[in-house]
Amino acid sequence: MTGTTASVTRRDQDIPETVVRLRAVFDSGVTRPAAWRRRQLHALRRLLKDHTPAIEEALYDDLRKGRTESHLTEIGGVLAEVEHALRHLDRWMRPRRVAVPLNIKPATARVHPEPLGVCLIIAPWNYPLALTLNPLVGVLAAGNAAVVKPSELAPATSALLADLLPRYLEAVAVVEGAVEETTLLLAQRFDHIFYTGNGTVGRVVAAAAAKNLTPVTLELGGKSPVFVDETADMAVTARRLAWGKFTNAGQTCVAPDYVLVTRAARDPLLAALPGVVRQMFGHDPRTSPDYGRIVNDRHYRRLTGLMADGDLLTGGAHDAGERYIAPTVLTDVPPGAPVMAEEIFGPILPVLTVRDVHEAVDFVNARDKPLSLYAFTRDKTAWRTLLEKTSSGGLVRNAPMIHLGVPNLPFGGVGESGTGAYHGKTSFDTFSHHKPVLSKPTWPDTLRLVYAPHTSRSFALIAKTVSRTHPLLGRKR
Repeated sequence: MTGTTASVTRRDQDIPETVVRLRAVFDSGVTRPAAWRRRQLHALRRLLKDHTPAIEEALYDDLRKGRTESHLTEIGGVLAEVEHALRHLDRWMRPRRVAVPLNIKPATARVHPEPLGVCLIIAPWNYPLALTLNPLVGVLAAGNAAVVKPSELAPATSALLADLLPRYLEAVAVVEGAVEETTLLLAQRFDHIFYTGNGTVGRVVAAAAAKNLTPVTLELGGKSPVFVDETADMAVTARRLAWGKFTNAGQTCVAPDYVLVTRAARDPLLAALPGVVRQMFGHDPRTSPDYGRIVNDRHYRRLTGLMADGDLLTGGAHDAGERYIAPTVLTDVPPGAPVMAEEIFGPILPVLTVRDVHEAVDFVNARDKPLSLYAFTRDKTAWRTLLEKTSSGGLVRNAPMIHLGVPNLPFGGVGESGTGAYHGKTSFDTFSHHKPVLSKPTWPDTLRLVYAPHTSRSFALIAKTVSRTHPLLGRKR
């Protein structure tokens, strides 16, 4: 169970040494074989199953996550990624043959996936297990070594990962800490940096990576809009909206950030939302075992400051001592209100009225490209309009967030919401170099075909060689 090449790093001066040591491990070739990669994925799966109660406790301590939510959005999601990688690893690793043009034949060409080297994962606090380990699945499946930096804002989960990962995995080091440690990590040379968080820090990560020409994946956020029109089933729409928005107390990068509802759909939707919230969390969500808390005092103060604009439909209660904010829906919110100016990242849902899908498209396109865009509509024309006239990291119809659970769908942003993608094979590809390899026989005529001067004699030779070597042109008619 013990990983011979893993370690936990807590002192700043150990960070450069850790990276150098991991690079030596990678250079030894130990991480390349399929057997090593499978062993790491099996070990990660065993870690999750062996320590499920400890993981549940850490997530509760950090975010008041209930057991069901922890399994659905954290533990279960990572296990699904592991199982998917184990099932498809052999195919992902297999070199892929590609066709070569006529003037290069006879030759064979293939694309060989190979590991990049030492990768850095900088993880966020809102899903501190899943958003640390999901990219790590890709790193290990692709045959790399890794430094993992959990979020200091989820200290219980960070400490648990620092304890467990070195005991189960090889060629993985954990660095705990905050800005100082992250800054020192970014000063090292890595072969890929994977960052999940906000755009401000994402720019810092990209600038630091540029000094070493290190490729980066930036999983950022943004205001993910929802379009609802009168063709939608309002009971289903309200229930799925509330689930997507208030899971993890709204602290989800792909949570519905605001709703654009047509005039005809507005009243039915608003009539359904309060009842759905009560069904999910009871008359007092503060007492619900399934409703979380805000991560820290700073975010609590920021969120309560965003509740001043618009009319209160439901919720609004808050308690600084518990960092509790009730599931809150605001109506008739001015487009220029502060709650519409930044990603909310909390349990506040503004609802704005639009004339039709075209006004909704104009509203979305006037802002940064979102990480996700959701549409609740049965109107095929409205759906195609959103598909063709908007740009977002992902587009989902009639349900929020569930696209994260499809390993074969790449997950990532566009523009301000991020760059690069992962999940499933996309993770393997992200952490691999797809090396082109070409092999050409050294037959004399072939060499003359490639290197002879362009004279009439050489063109005659080309015609003769092609007619002899090409299976169709060389066939007698």
